[in-house]
Amino acid sequence: MAKADLFPGFTSHRIVTAGAEIHCVAGGSGPPLLLLHGYPQTHAMWHQVAPRLAERYTVVCADLRGYGDSAKPEGGERHVAYSKRAMAADQVEVMRALGFPRFRLAGHDRGARVAHRLCLDHPHAVERVAVLDISPTRLMYAQTDQAFATAYYHWFFLIQPFDLPERLIGADPAYFLRWKIGAWSGGLAHFDPRALAEYQRCFGDSATIHATCEDYRAAATIDLEHDAADADRRVACPLLVLWGSKGVVNRLFDPIADWRSVAADVRGAALPCGHFLAEEAPEETLAELLAFFAD
Repeated sequence: MAKADLFPGFTSHRIVTAGAEIHCVAGGSGPPLLLLHGYPQTHAMWHQVAPRLAERYTVVCADLRGYGDSAKPEGGERHVAYSKRAMAADQVEVMRALGFPRFRLAGHDRGARVAHRLCLDHPHAVERVAVLDISPTRLMYAQTDQAFATAYYHWFFLIQPFDLPERLIGADPAYFLRWKIGAWSGGLAHFDPRALAEYQRCFGDSATIHATCEDYRAAATIDLEHDAADADRRVACPLLVLWGSKGVVNRLFDPIADWRSVAADVRGAALPCGHFLAEEAPEETLAELLAFFAD
């Protein structure tokens, strides 16, 4: 389990859902707020902002299925167990089990993709949603060119058939993880060694490597089918998009316009960092989230 000193005063929970067992930590008091992490991290990525948010909210930081200390079920036919629909359903069940049928929501990277699907499938559960450093999956795939494929090569590497990426990453998972995190953020200096140790501990598990590949395989197959089927549906609740001014999303996409194509009420801003907003620019990220969720 993650080091307790990363989340002082938080308690750890394991919650059985219909398709997995989800690990999370919860702390604070006030309206409920769910925070979801991205690849290749765990809930520990929120350690610089969650305790501050917990001064106003009951904050739940969960490990997505396949990541961290959550269960890693088999992907099944067409990677259905790692569809964003399945991953979102986990989180709705987690919040209900904790007594929160309706909540605020923020997600980074893969967690933001889960958050997007959660808003579509469970619109009455979400009061407000913040998505960090992504544009919608379907749009990003549709606009793929050489620049995007070069910068996001991992999208196309991780979706290769089992077990090519698993074997290559598994040869030195610590190197792969540290290289990916450093490349997206201009180095590792922004990251607390305790958090890096957590990412490395969890990513060193061959089951995690496989599950996270399944997450990306689902994104390139069944998730696109779900998104196409819901092409006319829009996120109904207010949506905040934050992205790093030094990152790929800022360079190759237009996050405000992209999200306005799929959501009714969109606002946002670029922050002075790369991909990992909550660790590279925690004060700016915290200020934006506090202002948005307080409305």
